[in-house]
Amino acid sequence: MFQSYDGLCGIGELAGRAGVSVKTVRFYSDNGLLPEASRSAGGHRRYGPGSLERLRMIRSLRTMDLPVSSVRRILDEDDTTGRAGGALEDAVAGQLRTLGSQLKALRWREAALRSVQESPAAERAGRLRLIGAVAAPPSTAPLARFWRGWLPPRMPAGSVTAFLEAAVPQPPDDPDPGQVLAFAGLCAMVTRPCDGDEPTQPHAHKAAGARASAVLYAGLAEAYDLAGTEMRQDREPGPGDALDGFVDAYASARDTADTPDFRRALAQQLAADPRIDRYWELTAELVSAPGGRPEPTPGTAHDWLLTALRSQSGPR
Repeated sequence: MFQSYDGLCGIGELAGRAGVSVKTVRFYSDNGLLPEASRSAGGHRRYGPGSLERLRMIRSLRTMDLPVSSVRRILDEDDTTGRAGGALEDAVAGQLRTLGSQLKALRWREAALRSVQESPAAERAGRLRLIGAVAAPPSTAPLARFWRGWLPPRMPAGSVTAFLEAAVPQPPDDPDPGQVLAFAGLCAMVTRPCDGDEPTQPHAHKAAGARASAVLYAGLAEAYDLAGTEMRQDREPGPGDALDGFVDAYASARDTADTPDFRRALAQQLAADPRIDRYWELTAELVSAPGGRPEPTPGTAHDWLLTALRSQSGPR
């Protein structure tokens, strides 16, 4: 309770008790966060007994860097219900998301700077240009656009989404310099103009219609998962469920039977298809733990399965 005759206090006394400046109190009042009880005959602001606690709450919320709009919603809820509930929870959750994004960006910038610092002097300018073209935190949008243009037309949206989840690597939250360099290399690879008139898509994309494309890529995704399990166990390419599923994906998309002749023809066709090995090499560098075993990617799984198919098919 203020000691004045009317139980109210002026802006200077309120600011002094709360440990803030008069300018701060005036700002909160002008923005409707700290209502005045009345004005003196001389036009000076007067505040009621609850103003000090309210001002301290505002100060605490602002210390957490919450915007004025969020503070207003929290105070309005407190005025209505007598407690800060959902509005406070939402504001804190939103601020945590913002801080998480900021921390990710800072970790990414730190690793990028270390990558430039640790490179040979003759390579620093080029590496700086490569890494500097990537935003922080990084976005996978360029990779997704590349694959959307690469996939067969008219594929169902669900099939496209499933393929992108497998083909587009997510940059780590706490990368090392090598992972930053690998992701920058991927972005540069998918955004630069294509050289020459060489085809960039495999013959498998000639499967007719949206249904055939969906069948093909759903089957390939399952086969790649099975092959990845074999690769993690250091098993050599060979016959098994992974290879059978791999061949069946192509056979089902073409509405034909899985026969020895089909396998021989498929092995020859896939061996002649255009390749983007560098994409998968960089992907492996990005998703694998530093110094650890390389994680299988759809590209390396495809190579494992193709090797198994060729060794099984043999010459006609």
